Amino acid sequence: MSILDSIRTALRAIAANRLRSGLTALGLVIGVASVIVLIAVGQGAQQGVQERIRGLGSDLIFVKPAAQTDRSTGARGAQGGGITLTAADADALGEAKVPGVVGIAPQLSFNAQAIAQSQNLGVTIIGTTPSYTDVRDAKVAQGAFIGAEDIDRRALTIVLGSAVAGTLFPDGDAIGQQVRIALGPQGFNFRVLGIMAPRGGTGEQDNYVFIPVSALSARFQFLRNPRGDISVNQINIRTAPGAKQEPIETAITDILAQRHQVVTPDFTVQSQNDLVGAAAEVSRTLSILLGSIAGISLIVGGIGTMNIMLVSVTERTREIGIRRAVGARGIDVMRQFVTEAIVLSLVGGLIGTGIGVGVAMGIDGRDISGTAMETAIQTWSIMLAFGVALLVGLISGSYPAFRAARLDPILALRSE
Repeated sequence: MSILDSIRTALRAIAANRLRSGLTALGLVIGVASVIVLIAVGQGAQQGVQERIRGLGSDLIFVKPAAQTDRSTGARGAQGGGITLTAADADALGEAKVPGVVGIAPQLSFNAQAIAQSQNLGVTIIGTTPSYTDVRDAKVAQGAFIGAEDIDRRALTIVLGSAVAGTLFPDGDAIGQQVRIALGPQGFNFRVLGIMAPRGGTGEQDNYVFIPVSALSARFQFLRNPRGDISVNQINIRTAPGAKQEPIETAITDILAQRHQVVTPDFTVQSQNDLVGAAAEVSRTLSILLGSIAGISLIVGGIGTMNIMLVSVTERTREIGIRRAVGARGIDVMRQFVTEAIVLSLVGGLIGTGIGVGVAMGIDGRDISGTAMETAIQTWSIMLAFGVALLVGLISGSYPAFRAARLDPILALRSE
């Protein structure tokens, strides 16, 4: 019997038991679709995180507070137990003129309410200096950014992110208007200097508002440390394109450690590449985990296929005996049942692929539980799921086919 004849016979056998064949293939359909969808979700999350990090700008180094160790006792505080960086630290780094550093901008951030024209919006406040736009590659669409004079005068001026401006001033006339920034019982009116260009990506940075860091610390006293210094959450450092960042990170660590006089640095220094690599590793692990979970359903589908093929061998024992009696070899019988299992897997794989791709495309960009779902369909995941489905079919059909090939023709003919 040729392979083509085996396929025709397999299709007739499957068509003769449509319901049973459909239920058998269903397990593989679900398995293949699950693998494609879950890997697409994992890959979409990975790309979203990497896009968000790249949206921060390029050639960046971030200095952030960390746990502090007391020099006299050696006691180490909790991670993130307090803000240990100040605007003076940023000034010191600038004065040190570290080779390869082209810009430094301190950043003080917290959440507050922005109120204007009866509109009330939760925003992220960024207290910073004029160098922020160059360091973070941020563009002003209208008006101007914070200037040196605003820092010196502690001016009540503000620059709005594009999303904030669109919500508070839908008519587009924001420049020169007043915006009240409220935090608890305290609130101050700020004059709008400019509007930032959209950053795109997740849109998070479009919900920022920028205020001179000196103005914030003068109005909100909790933003100063016990010594009266301006506390900052982060120091942004831009390096020259192509500059090696490891020596720069070492120099920054040495300067700040000497200033803070601590045994173990009470700050962390991370490059953008470090963040991208860490995020990629986490997302890759997530994708593998999701794919493995979905792969379990493929295994279950394979077990179902094996069970049905064993039942089929039992039901068709007399047919097998007749085939052997008229000259069919054991290998022919074996090929017949393996072909049936593979055809079932092929059908299940094709349907599952169509459903998986359709679902992944359908949920891309949809708002699910307040979060915009991102998916990225990968060709390799489709090939993997489909290939595994065929492999499962081959393995699941091999044992029943082997049993069928070993049946004694005389005993098989006696079977009812």
